[in-house]
Amino acid sequence: MNITIIGASGGIGLETVKRGLNRKHSITTLSRSEIEIEEKKSLKMILGDATNKIDLLISIQNAEAIIVTLGTGKNMKATTLFSDFAKLIVEIHRENKIDVPFIFVTGFGAGESKNYVSWLIKLFLKYLLKDVYADKTKMEEIITHSDLNWTVVRPGRLLDKELTEKYRVENKLFKGINIGGINRADVADFLIKQAENQTELKKYIGISEE
Repeated sequence: MNITIIGASGGIGLETVKRGLNRKHSITTLSRSEIEIEEKKSLKMILGDATNKIDLLISIQNAEAIIVTLGTGKNMKATTLFSDFAKLIVEIHRENKIDVPFIFVTGFGAGESKNYVSWLIKLFLKYLLKDVYADKTKMEEIITHSDLNWTVVRPGRLLDKELTEKYRVENKLFKGINIGGINRADVADFLIKQAENQTELKKYIGISEE
């Protein structure tokens, strides 16, 4: 299938490109910088800005699923990247009625999930990632109040380990949920499989190692 990945040059985005190609999909990417990957067959790279309407329209043309893995890298300063993107994609949807799966990655600690993180993560969110997560929460609110076919994925602490395809998926928040570390490659696996078959439509998903 044709899958578009927004924000694909590093981290979860790059792992999702690799996983999508590995599962024999045609991948279109939109990112500010070129993707460093050996396997470029079935890969179409678009260099551009996810908050630029023309760039975004070009990247999602013919998409059968859209995965959003936007990030700010190591930049922890206040941003409007996530909410600006959300407003734009909802606007495009209103104009074009995009009836495909949308899978958005935020992080465990965004939205209501902030009440279910460990004390250590609470400190990180309060003192280091407060502004970034505030905007991720805004994106969640904009998207989930739209009529997009959305799934919001909130991974725990991201790790750089090999793909296992073994991880815990929670679609409800509860006391003791304990969303811990998760391999970026395993997050990517979940994202691609949701693009293939969106079993968690209109749900917030916490994802962690087993």
